[in-house]
Amino acid sequence: MLWKYAILWLGLAVLGVLNGILRNALYSDALGDLRAHQVSTITLIILVGLYTWLFSLVWKPQSASQAFVIGVIWFVLTIAFEFLFGHYIAGHGWSRLFHDYNILEGRIWALVLMWTLFAPLAIYKLQT
Repeated sequence: MLWKYAILWLGLAVLGVLNGILRNALYSDALGDLRAHQVSTITLIILVGLYTWLFSLVWKPQSASQAFVIGVIWFVLTIAFEFLFGHYIAGHGWSRLFHDYNILEGRIWALVLMWTLFAPLAIYKLQT
């Protein structure tokens, strides 16, 4: 049964890519790299929440533990996609990819990962 949730992750990947494209096209120059990164991170957190809410209206997890497993699947797939796509397809160096994890420099990308991990469980709890 969990395979459908792994397939649903593809929608998250599309949202993430589109979010990055919009950031670069619309406001990155005006806000600067750091602020654009922060705005984009918050935007993606909202989009992940909405996406999770919508999918769970149709395919609600059967338990809190299943909702958490969905989050783990999404978390692992997101990290794998970010590093594999980012490095091998987009051509970004490893240091650039790891740069978004530096919270001390205001890089808050890790919040997206944490929300991706816990969103299915949080939404499940809200809907029950």
